[in-house]
Parts: sequence; structure tokens; C-alpha cells
Amino acid sequence: MATAERVLDIARAELGNTEAPANSNRTKYGRWYGLDSQPWCMMFVQWCFHYAGVSLPARTASCGTLMRAAQKAGLWVTRGFQPGDVVIYDFSGKRTTTEHTGIVERVTASGVVSIEGNTSEAGSQSNGGKVCRKERRFSLIVGAVRPDFETEKRLDSTPSPAHEVGVEWAVKNGILTGDKAGNLNLSQPVTRQQLCTMLYRFARLLGKA
Repeated sequence: MATAERVLDIARAELGNTEAPANSNRTKYGRWYGLDSQPWCMMFVQWCFHYAGVSLPARTASCGTLMRAAQKAGLWVTRGFQPGDVVIYDFSGKRTTTEHTGIVERVTASGVVSIEGNTSEAGSQSNGGKVCRKERRFSLIVGAVRPDFETEKRLDSTPSPAHEVGVEWAVKNGILTGDKAGNLNLSQPVTRQQLCTMLYRFARLLGKA
């Protein structure tokens, strides 16, 4: 299935991969693309999306070219980043150049955590020779390509922290049960008949039904 999570699963499996030999820009991503020995941050992104079966608006090794293709296709965003977005950076913070790229894994209060090729734990961030997980500030992001992913169906069974204890108690005591797929549908409204059923289960728990 061509989803953001599929892309991220593939990218995560590449964490720690390095150029061989060091400082050569020689990688399996470059060999696959046909430009081995060249800077490969975008080739890494293209490789991940290719093997996930997700189309990007252009097959290119250039951050700028992908950005312009995404803008033309209506797939370019500059805020509200999401997992699976292909972020493009300008490390000067001026947002006037397209210097590096990565795949958003999650969003934080101050930026994103992304998986990037041809970066490093320390030192060069745009030609570092390794696949790394990096935390980047919003101020470094020029924008992002938002691919046309298939919609992922997620179970609505994780309570917010404020309601976690209550939900766990209700499930443990048989008052709240899931549907046939095991989905608790926690964010959905409750009908009168569902309310009656839950009250009945609660009464049975108290020995009054």
C-alpha cells in the first residue's frame, strides 16, 4: 500500500548506511539512480519512495527541481508539515536556496524529526555521507513536497492522556468494548442505545442488573 508509513518503514531500515569508501558519495542510492559519486540526499529520498510505490512529482536528484515540480503540481506546502512530507532545507535560514532534503518522520513543537541521506551526526549536514535521523528547526525549512498518498485507515483506540485511566478501566471491566475489528472508536459520538448498553454493563458490574 502506497502510504506515508510504508515510505518511513523503508527509510528507517536504511538508518546508519554510509558511503563506501568514505567521502566518495558512492552509495546504492546513487547506483540505482544512475548518478553514483554525486551528492545523494535527494537520490536517497527518490529511492525510498520508489520502493514504497509512491510517486513524486519529478524523478530528479535536485532539491530545487523537485520543489518547482511540486509547486506546479499543487503538492507544495510551507506549513502544517506531516509525516511523509519531503522537506527541503536552507541551512542559512534565509529560505532562498534548496540545500538539502529529508523525509518527515514526526513533527515537534519547534520543527521536525526527519530521516535524511548524505548527512551526519555532526559536521556536514548536507554532504555528510550517512543516513541519519535528524531534528530540524522550522526556520531551516523552505517548504515540503506532500506526495499523494493513499489514505491510511487507523484504529481509533488510543485515548488522550487525560482519559487514559478511565478508558483502561472501562475496557478492563467490560463496559467499553470494540467493534469486530477491535476498534474502540474513542472519538466517535455515542448513541442513546449505546449509552444504555454501557449503563447496563456498569449496573451488572455493581451487581444491580
